[in-house]
Amino acid sequence: MIAIKRGSLYVVLILVALLLFFPIIYAFLVSFMSTKEVLMGHLIPKSFSLTNYIDAFQALPLLHSLINSVLVSVITTMGQIIVCSLAAYAFVFIEFKGRQFLFLLFVSTMMIPWEASIIPNFVTVQKLGWINHYAALTIPFFAAAFGTFLLRQHFKTIPKELHEASRMAGLGHLSFFLKVVMPVSKTSLVTLGIYCFLTTWNSYLWPLLVTTDERSRTAQIGLRQLHAQENVTQWGVVMAGVVIVAIPTLLVLFLGQKHLQKGLMDGAVK
Repeated sequence: MIAIKRGSLYVVLILVALLLFFPIIYAFLVSFMSTKEVLMGHLIPKSFSLTNYIDAFQALPLLHSLINSVLVSVITTMGQIIVCSLAAYAFVFIEFKGRQFLFLLFVSTMMIPWEASIIPNFVTVQKLGWINHYAALTIPFFAAAFGTFLLRQHFKTIPKELHEASRMAGLGHLSFFLKVVMPVSKTSLVTLGIYCFLTTWNSYLWPLLVTTDERSRTAQIGLRQLHAQENVTQWGVVMAGVVIVAIPTLLVLFLGQKHLQKGLMDGAVK
């Protein structure tokens, strides 16, 4: 009886998984179809040809856009980890007046919609002369309230006695931060890194505003240009571009899924 219930549960889970993944699977299959097959409503291509993928790279400098997205995502991720970890350390291990109030004020910025801060951020970037530069795509995202909150929750689990013992042993704040805090916070750091990378990679509106040159635009904008450039019936080429852009995020999510879930759960519980 238990085996039957477990088997039924697995069947239901498989069906739900197929239902959820159907758009991704269908996009992958369409990327190999000809225009005629797509218009006829075929679910499986007659032959798996790479013609659409070749056409996608030839239609636009998609490879250069992918390189830009990788650089921007990696730089933003590293910058956010550094800034947020230092801020979280200060909120936990450094005593100063108004620390709790400043932290609540900092975290309250999470309730401000991103759209409300686009105009002042754009004006600032424009006055700094960062249009069409990696600085405009990365530096505004180094300080993140969510990342600081996530790391602060984990840093609070580190015993205060360990910090006091390190001070008695002659370790300063920087040494304690690098030698003790960072090594024991790998899960939370990986979680923040994965979250930041995926968010930055999928960003569309901000890169569209601060870039006007093809050489500095990211993959999401290149994908939109591919869709606008191709005829509406050339869905095979468009879907090939979608698959190419989606592969890095799927790989990062697949490889770091356990760390992402564990880090978010630990932060929520603690």
